[in-house]
Amino acid sequence: MAERGRGQSPSAMEDLLDVENKRMADSLASKVTRLKSLALDIDKDVEEQNRYLDGMDSDFLSVTGLLTGSVKRFSGMARSSRDNRRLLLAVSAALVLIFFILYYLVSRAGT
Repeated sequence: MAERGRGQSPSAMEDLLDVENKRMADSLASKVTRLKSLALDIDKDVEEQNRYLDGMDSDFLSVTGLLTGSVKRFSGMARSSRDNRRLLLAVSAALVLIFFILYYLVSRAGT
């Protein structure tokens, strides 16, 4: 830069520096604009993800309530008479069998 200014009048040198400063200021302004746009996009994405997580939280709470009720009913049935224990054993065996059948079918469908 100092090489360019040798042999020129101070006014011409100031004009050169002024032009270069304006070019650099424009470059900086465009970079700031891109960063602002990126920050706004990140903010919008974070808000969407927070809404999604809040929805998942309420869904998990409702599922927790359903499972808690089911476990209480299942425990009550297990503590009752001998006939209910046989029924409980049959239902448990059927659920395990259904699980293995579904696992087998899904593994066969994946290959």
